Amino acid sequence: MGVKRQLSAKRVVIKVGTSTLVYPDGSINLRAIDQLAFVISAMRHRGREVVLVSSGAIGVGLNYIGLTQRPKAIPEQQAIAAIGQSELISIYKERFAVYEQKIGQLLLTRDIFIYPKSHQNVLNTFEALLAQKIVPIVNENDTVAVDELDHETKFGDNDQLSAVVATNIGADLLIMLSDIDGFYDGNPHADTAANLLAHVPAVTDDTYALAGGSGSRFGTGGMVTKLKAAERMIQADGQMILANGADPTIIFDILAGESVGTLFG
Repeated sequence: MGVKRQLSAKRVVIKVGTSTLVYPDGSINLRAIDQLAFVISAMRHRGREVVLVSSGAIGVGLNYIGLTQRPKAIPEQQAIAAIGQSELISIYKERFAVYEQKIGQLLLTRDIFIYPKSHQNVLNTFEALLAQKIVPIVNENDTVAVDELDHETKFGDNDQLSAVVATNIGADLLIMLSDIDGFYDGNPHADTAANLLAHVPAVTDDTYALAGGSGSRFGTGGMVTKLKAAERMIQADGQMILANGADPTIIFDILAGESVGTLFG
C-alpha cells in the first residue's frame, strides 16, 4: 500500500469544468452533478468548509435552447450564459436539497478582486456564507464580463477564478476536476509513453513546456491555465490537485490521501 498524501483540507475550493457537467453531445450530465452535490454535502456535514467554482453556464444554456455550437458574437454568448446560469443554479439547488445542504450563488468579475472595497465586501460574503454552513457556488459573471468568452484578450477563465478565490479566502486546497487524469510529461492523447506525474512540487518553465492544447468545445480551459492556477496556489502556500472529474466521488479518495491525479505543491 502506497504512502498517503499529507493534505491540509479544512477549507477547500473545488473547481469543476464544463466537461464534467456537460456531455460531448451537449446534454447535461445530471449524474455527475448529483454526485458532486453528494460529495460536497458529505464534506460540509463532516465539518469542512467548501466552495464550488462551477463552469458550465454556456454549455447548459446551449443545451437549454437546443444549440450545439457556441455562437461567435459576444452578446449572443452573454445571452446564452444568462439562460444557462439560471438553469444550472436551479439544478444545483435541487440536487443539494436532496442532501439537506443549502447553497448560495456568487457571480464574480475580475475587477471585484482589484478594488479594495469590493474585494473586502466579497471576502465578507464568503466568510458569512461559510460561517452559516452554506456552500457558495461561484462562476464568472459571463453576462457582463467578456474576458472568458471568445474575446481577443482571453485572460479570464474559471481555472484562474478558482485559484483567485482559493488564495483570497485562505483555502488550504484547490481540487480541480477536469477531463484528464492529471498532469503528464507528454500528451497522453498522442503519446502512449506519456506518464502521469503524481507530484509536481513547483511549477517552472519546464513544467509549462510540457503543457499544451485547448479545452473542450463547450469550455475554455487548457492545461496552461491549470498550471497557472497551481502556481498561484503554491505561491500562497496552498496545494492543488488536478484529477479526472468523470466520477466526482474521486474527491473522497483525494481527501483520504490516495495518490490519484497530480498534486501540485
